[in-house]
Amino acid sequence: MRFLVFFLLISINQIFAQGKYPQDYFKNPMDIPLVLSGTFAELRSNHFHSGMDIKTQQREGLKVYTTAPGYVSRIKISHWGYGKALYITHPNGYTSVYAHLQKFAPKIEAYIKQRQYEKESFTIELFPAAEELPITKDEIVAFSGNTGGSGGPHLHFEIRDSKERPMNPMLFGIDVEDTKKPTITGVYAYPENPISHVNHSNDRVELRIIPQKNGDYKAEKITAFGKLGFGVVAWDRQDLAANKNGVSNIQTFFNGNRNLEIDFSRFSFSETGHLNRLIDYSYFKKNKNRIQKLFIEPNNPLSLYKNVDNDGYIFVEDSTNSVYKVRIKDFKGNDAWLTIPIEGKLFNDVEPKTTKITNDFIKADQSTTLQDGNFKVTIPQNSFYDDFYMDFRVQNDTLVLHEPTVPLKKSFTISYDISNYSEIDKNKLFIARLTGYKDQYTTYSSTRKKGNILTTKTKNLGKFILARDTENPTIKPVNFSNGKWLSKYRYLKLKLEDDLSGIRNYRATINGKWILMEFDAKKGMLVYDFNDEAVIETKNNLKIIVTDNVGNSATFEATFFRK
Repeated sequence: MRFLVFFLLISINQIFAQGKYPQDYFKNPMDIPLVLSGTFAELRSNHFHSGMDIKTQQREGLKVYTTAPGYVSRIKISHWGYGKALYITHPNGYTSVYAHLQKFAPKIEAYIKQRQYEKESFTIELFPAAEELPITKDEIVAFSGNTGGSGGPHLHFEIRDSKERPMNPMLFGIDVEDTKKPTITGVYAYPENPISHVNHSNDRVELRIIPQKNGDYKAEKITAFGKLGFGVVAWDRQDLAANKNGVSNIQTFFNGNRNLEIDFSRFSFSETGHLNRLIDYSYFKKNKNRIQKLFIEPNNPLSLYKNVDNDGYIFVEDSTNSVYKVRIKDFKGNDAWLTIPIEGKLFNDVEPKTTKITNDFIKADQSTTLQDGNFKVTIPQNSFYDDFYMDFRVQNDTLVLHEPTVPLKKSFTISYDISNYSEIDKNKLFIARLTGYKDQYTTYSSTRKKGNILTTKTKNLGKFILARDTENPTIKPVNFSNGKWLSKYRYLKLKLEDDLSGIRNYRATINGKWILMEFDAKKGMLVYDFNDEAVIETKNNLKIIVTDNVGNSATFEATFFRK
């Protein structure tokens, strides 16, 4: 009997797993037309977009509803990333996520603030029990905003399965108007080995594409030989928005036979960083345009691929005529076809791919240590996808670590010996990365000091320097001055700035008691809401201490009055 019950449970689970996604369970989390600025699995910097970005008409404070009944299972507030984020677990095993929020519904806001005051911290992560914050159907759970790493007001919305894997919300019937075909703006051919070539070249070749009247595309005929792969630059646009969003599915065919499929319906957070193996990372870093490679190179763990033949590569023989086709679809099934005619022809006068030879050859499956002067670079095995020649140079306090055109799977360590510096300087030094056009920006890289050794972990190649920060942060009141009556004020606002290493933390008190002040890191704005009712005296003493990432600190004090 026990075995029969177990068998039935397994069978039910298998049937559920094989069934369609529930179509009438989840609803639109907002009561405005669903217009997207970002789609699911869209290609972003170092990750796939894990949800849909819903436009909020360039406004903040719009009502956000639970997409289905459940309970609040997680709350996270941070200066970057998702900003203010809410996670609701539903009885069917899925979890919905709402991010970049301005604020939460009153009962959730009260729950959070109590714990923020207990911890004396604005940033916080909470995991309420199922009975603490139950959510009913159509309940308002938050208000839309622009917090965290958001680039403008919108609601980031996700649906995750029971294994915390994000899935396309459109799979559940959340509909977006889209009658337009995807757009293809570029196609590239990749000879895979030294004897392969396209149009007399052994290197990546851009092909000329010709838009057709029906919305499809055709490339000019190429002459080629050997093992080849292709890559495309493509995007999709919905009916009600001008944004260039991601596509939903890519299929390739060689002489009528299916060659490869990339399905962007679900992924796991453990694999999202491997987006850099899907795209031509070097091309993106130089040209700010993402070519999606339609072939699978070694050390590519992405689960997006289906119906794969020969890892997506094709083999072109001499004196043949072939056709390679690409079908690109959006979620609504609108598709655009690209046709590439291929004439197989073997040439002996092929332009070879150029490789810069250096003294340091990195083998991806081995650990490597590079050292010169005061700099030491420690690279664990399997940090890179491929073997390559590393450009490693040290000049005074500057480390040249190749170009930032090679993707990494995990972080490596840079260390610097500061034994020769004065004791005063040692506490003000940090490791920084040079970024921007012509390396004009000095960007703090999280630095630890142990004895006379500074260390930082990074997943970026490029130029690094030893930098020094001796300047204190600045604190400036925005909407008040010392000795002012603030009875009619709702907020206290101050501007925080630090020009070099950046702000690490802050602490604010009124009359000696800690107060909750929200910090918008993008704007450098620190805000206190008098509705917290922490201020109850007529005369009040405000004190704020701000510390940067090397320990420089500034203190601001003022007196204000309030009835």
